[in-house]
Amino acid sequence: MLRARPIHFTSRPEQWTALLTTLGLVNTVNDGDWLEFDAGSGRLALHRVEHTPAPGSPEDGTTIFGVEVGILDEFARRTREDGTNAEVIDASHGTTVQVSAKDGFQFLADQSQKAEDGTWATSSRADQALAVVATWVSPDVDGSSQELRNIGARPRTSNDESATFSTKNGGVLRIIHGADATNGDLAFEYDGGLERLLDRLKAVEIEARIEDGILYVANPDAASGAAPASILVEKSPASTA
Repeated sequence: MLRARPIHFTSRPEQWTALLTTLGLVNTVNDGDWLEFDAGSGRLALHRVEHTPAPGSPEDGTTIFGVEVGILDEFARRTREDGTNAEVIDASHGTTVQVSAKDGFQFLADQSQKAEDGTWATSSRADQALAVVATWVSPDVDGSSQELRNIGARPRTSNDESATFSTKNGGVLRIIHGADATNGDLAFEYDGGLERLLDRLKAVEIEARIEDGILYVANPDAASGAAPASILVEKSPASTA
């Protein structure tokens, strides 16, 4: 079991909830400062933080790369056997697996919970054409791509500057080239016409535009200083719409 599930830190969960539900995600968990949203493919977690500037959180507006897995011990064992360091640890939110890549990047693989029907599926009420993209910036795209293969991700596209991977249980993992190993920005893919999403956003007065085949959506956290002005929604490579 492997699913993309980045975590976005924000002091504006209400604005994010409005945006995400308009895009077609479904809120499945609302536990105080922790919210989860299902897409047709992949999942996104929101973590509420204090508003910036001071005394707010420096995390406000940032996204971290992350995944969900099934049995933690089994996932860690298989990942180590395939050549990537993975250790079961006790974190502040509970037991998880810390994956450590050779470029110095670390991310968590958290325990997923099965749906009411006993499967690993995300909500059937979510827009099935929408996929969550978790992004890892790395100085070594090829080496980091091997790390993702070692956790069970499936190669999809690659070139000198980036690579994307599908996951068995939904969502996209993406590596883009950069000088340092770090987390990238939140993004989405859509297997359909972007105009459909644009119309939804405009109907609720969320600023958005399509330019060069990419949907740019106004980022609720842009004022934090840590977030880009826009969230990008790109067409899925499989899309023919």
